[in-house]
Amino acid sequence: MKTQKLDMTHGPLLGKLIIFTIPIILSGVLQLLFNAADVIVVGRFAGEASLAAVGSTNSLINLMTNLFIGMSVGANVCAAQFYGAGQNEDVKKTVHTSTAFSIICGVILIFIGLFGARPMLELMGSPVEVIDLAALYVRIYFMAMPAVMLYNFLAAILRASGDTSHPLMFLTIAGVINVLFNLLLVIVFKMGVAGVAIATVTSNYISCGLLVGFLMRQEGCLKLELPQISIDKRILKRIIKIGLPAGIQGTVFSLSNVVIQSAINSFGTAVIAGSSAAGSIEGFVYISMNSVSQTTVTFVGQNYGAGNEKRVKKVIFETLGIVIVVGLVMGNLAYGFAPQLLGIYTDSADAIAAGTLRLFWVCCFYALCGIMDTLTGGLRGLGHSTVPMIVSLLGACATRLLWIATFFQIHHTQDVLFFSYPGSWLLTLSVHSICLVIVYRTWVARKQSEVRI
Repeated sequence: MKTQKLDMTHGPLLGKLIIFTIPIILSGVLQLLFNAADVIVVGRFAGEASLAAVGSTNSLINLMTNLFIGMSVGANVCAAQFYGAGQNEDVKKTVHTSTAFSIICGVILIFIGLFGARPMLELMGSPVEVIDLAALYVRIYFMAMPAVMLYNFLAAILRASGDTSHPLMFLTIAGVINVLFNLLLVIVFKMGVAGVAIATVTSNYISCGLLVGFLMRQEGCLKLELPQISIDKRILKRIIKIGLPAGIQGTVFSLSNVVIQSAINSFGTAVIAGSSAAGSIEGFVYISMNSVSQTTVTFVGQNYGAGNEKRVKKVIFETLGIVIVVGLVMGNLAYGFAPQLLGIYTDSADAIAAGTLRLFWVCCFYALCGIMDTLTGGLRGLGHSTVPMIVSLLGACATRLLWIATFFQIHHTQDVLFFSYPGSWLLTLSVHSICLVIVYRTWVARKQSEVRI
């Protein structure tokens, strides 16, 4: 199999944006299905406490991994800009540096998961009947971190070359295996939370192995050669420059979600279970919108490397249109079918009611989040990652934490809690739009001055 590259710098744009985005959406959906399968199986066959245990770990897992996963954004932007500029040797160095760096990150995360799981769950106020199962799930899950990190970095580089179909193929295979293992270990062997965690770990290593094997069989700058796996300091510095702010942003976002999860925990097991199920459903909407953001990063990055400012502007406007449609349609469908969708996860009427309320506040306004992320993608594609990080931390994270510390303490209701999502999205996207206009105009002015010189 060879990579299927897409020419991002020439020709009609909208069709290419859609063709590029759809496999990313499907890949993200399959990754979510790893966790959704866990939640559904334990909810149906291991009880409400197990459902709450697995579902309530999402924000904690994201908190502990987003710093490292954010680094893959740096690999994507670097590879895309090198591709656009025709610097194939630097693309090759990016492949091997990313491989080495991601494995190191994955090993570090194993120890973070093993020793940090229970203390963090205690800080989140996990109920007594949930915390042991949740800690067990996290500790087993983190054994997959080297595979998760390596897959994210290498898939990001493949996207930068224009290939989104092969990561989808590998995730499809791993996803089917994950579901089959879930059913076998939970229903047949009665392993409960441990069973779904083992199934997820296995599937992650399979998808990573398939991707590594694929790159080892390539020719040219994408070929992964084991003897050449090492860290190029210049490339790593560039990856970190772009990826670290993205990772910090993701980590602090996750921190604010951990605080929200702690607030959810104060409402009891039924609300935790309902919110966990709703969060799983929300994930499918979010990943679809975030896939548009990833498309924006890659297309802007390649055209920035090629010095094509008019096409960069067109990419940003067309991806904003796509993400608005995706967010409005999928978000409102998720809320419109809330009882039916939540019923897949649990039979508890109280949990379904709690989950429906969350889906209203999040999914009906989710297009705002999509716009925010797409604007961030444009800034990162232009090589600016610190600016969106600062804006997001102040506009979204700090706003949510302030809201929970003030209004939520006075009006301790789920409505007040979940309003923090759309309110923070609207504020943040407004500032992001101003920053993107300034960065774009500065780049164009600099190019024009260089031409005159």
